Amino acid sequence: MKLIKLDAIDSTNDFLKALSSQDELENFTTVTAENQTKGKGQVGGLWKTEAGKNLTMSVLVKDFLFNNDKVFNLSVLVSLSVAEVLKSLNIPDICIKWPNDILSYNKKLVGILIENTLKSDGRIVSVVGIGINVNQTDFDELPNASSLAVISGKTFDKEELAILIVEKLKEKIQSWNTSAQIFWDDYFNFLFKKGIPTAFRDNNNQDFMGIIQGVSPIGKLQVLLEDDSVVEFEIKEVKMLY
Repeated sequence: MKLIKLDAIDSTNDFLKALSSQDELENFTTVTAENQTKGKGQVGGLWKTEAGKNLTMSVLVKDFLFNNDKVFNLSVLVSLSVAEVLKSLNIPDICIKWPNDILSYNKKLVGILIENTLKSDGRIVSVVGIGINVNQTDFDELPNASSLAVISGKTFDKEELAILIVEKLKEKIQSWNTSAQIFWDDYFNFLFKKGIPTAFRDNNNQDFMGIIQGVSPIGKLQVLLEDDSVVEFEIKEVKMLY
């Protein structure tokens, strides 16, 4: 894989998007930055990280998505790849919090932001942004966050981690056609709070109880409500309270 290492950048996703629009980059080209000043989270949120301590990376993925209805498949593969790599490094209690945050002991370790661009020839080119709290140990301002170092008591090589994740993602994409259902099942098995009564809050600030049943093919969270109906929620339509 082609690895571009930057010292500081506003956003690795923006950098890679700009680069891919100018050059015909090879698939799985990866950009990492020691310091990211304007990292992005889901739907306009910010991703803040301590310079030099964490892994901030973006990966170019081409020739996988050909249909807007299938974009969540990439989210499944990315979150699953990261979860499996962290599990292989003996990080305990790894879960995927819908749609694609990675948690350990209910604390957020990883944020993922995938930005898709529809090309004039109908192809979808994706830039996969992954932020992992690796060696940072101070989370005073982020009580719901943690890091690999805090949880394991060890420090990690960030570049090695990036390579492991990209190799795992590449492997899954290459075997998608024969293993799609297995990957969806694996994603569901990692799903945080599935099958457990959980408190939620909707866009109207109304709190309610529900049980996660699954995720639809287009990525909506399926929640069983107290009246036995199953409702599907888009990202940002509902917040899990835990």
